[in-house]
Amino acid sequence: MLSIPLLRQGIETTSRDTRILHAVTGTPLATVHEAPALLTRLSVKRMRTAAPPPPREESAAALAEAGRRFAKTTLAGLSPDEYAELQALSSGVPVRAALRTLRRLDEECALLGHVVAEQQPVGATAQGRARWSRRGSVLGVVAPSNHPGTHVAWLQAIALGYRVAVRPGARDPFTPQRLAHALLDVGLDPDRISVLAGPHAAADALTDTADLALVYGGESTVARLRGSDRVLVRGPGRSKILVDGPVDDDLLDHLVAEIADDGGVRCTNATAVFTSGDHLALAEALAARLAALAVLPVTDPGAVLPVRPLAEARALRAAVGRAAEGAPDLAQRHYGADATPVVDGEGAALRPAVVPVDRPDHPALATELPFPCVWVAPWRPSDGIAPLTGSLALTLLTENKRLVDTALDDPTVRTVIHGRVPGWWQDPYLPHDGYIGQFLGEVRGHAAPVRGEQI
Repeated sequence: MLSIPLLRQGIETTSRDTRILHAVTGTPLATVHEAPALLTRLSVKRMRTAAPPPPREESAAALAEAGRRFAKTTLAGLSPDEYAELQALSSGVPVRAALRTLRRLDEECALLGHVVAEQQPVGATAQGRARWSRRGSVLGVVAPSNHPGTHVAWLQAIALGYRVAVRPGARDPFTPQRLAHALLDVGLDPDRISVLAGPHAAADALTDTADLALVYGGESTVARLRGSDRVLVRGPGRSKILVDGPVDDDLLDHLVAEIADDGGVRCTNATAVFTSGDHLALAEALAARLAALAVLPVTDPGAVLPVRPLAEARALRAAVGRAAEGAPDLAQRHYGADATPVVDGEGAALRPAVVPVDRPDHPALATELPFPCVWVAPWRPSDGIAPLTGSLALTLLTENKRLVDTALDDPTVRTVIHGRVPGWWQDPYLPHDGYIGQFLGEVRGHAAPVRGEQI
């Protein structure tokens, strides 16, 4: 069984506080060393004494090489394939997500220098009256376990010169550990990176102590931290799609990909589909396609559904019934009562749910679950933008340009996709809930005398 130590300012450290990380199959995978709240606070305090960051061009080159090593070399004793298998077993996300993340980070890290430069306000230059500067020196990250690709966000902070302390998600310590070792291998100052697994109290300590914090969590976390200008909270996505036109096989394939790609665990996966057509017919067509997705162990290259321990999988399926308030799950009609079949040991696959609801303001439309679960609702042009708001990503399959413009102006819609754009979420230049540079940087004035003048 593996041992995953703490990484305090780039140095591996054991702890008396440990926990056993189990695979979704029930097999013990690793002993995870944890930092209690006090140690987390002390680690952040020490990180503030790190040397100033190198020039951004130097950081960009190091990040590009770190991305290559993350994707292609053995780090922390794990080859890329071994990492991907362990990440899948611990998180329950199909292994193709980790394999895709290996390739994605290799490509995106090569672009990070340019990506963060693009986030700089046009009027802020090194020679001008405005400077784009960091708002702090240490960023605390309370990371999720839903998808390994989320970690690219704090790599942008490294590119901007921040020191970063990451509290891994409970089910995925492997991704931040691998990224940190890739950074250290290319010469990142060890004082600039810490990976500190720990309990909820340690996560709160990290959020409180760091200059700024990036926190992923559910609705309760969002409600608790909402309004703090020190904390960027990324919670449920509630991403939606509007189908305002004819439905054909190509469109259905596109919708299935938007709903179920990577196991339906991303915050950018569609939670609700609205249609100006026959919503029951659309729901039936989606149910037939989604119910046909293969039920396989999470490490199978062909796996497309997430796997969770059986009791947790059954609880998630029960949540569908509670939110539906009597509306039927059309997908379940295709595979019978066994919505959570055991695929390996104690792990159960989460088969898709497709539930038609009778109105565009049904409360179930706000329910987001970590597997392919979609609510299908009717929509009329007279309903306007109101049912579609509150979306991390809103896909508009419509010719109604006025609706598109209205969505782009709505502050609760963070990304608008007009038309069928496969894999849009992989675009490194596309803001994810805004640019992270908006949060990490600020514009400050800079005035100096012209040569020969006196103040």
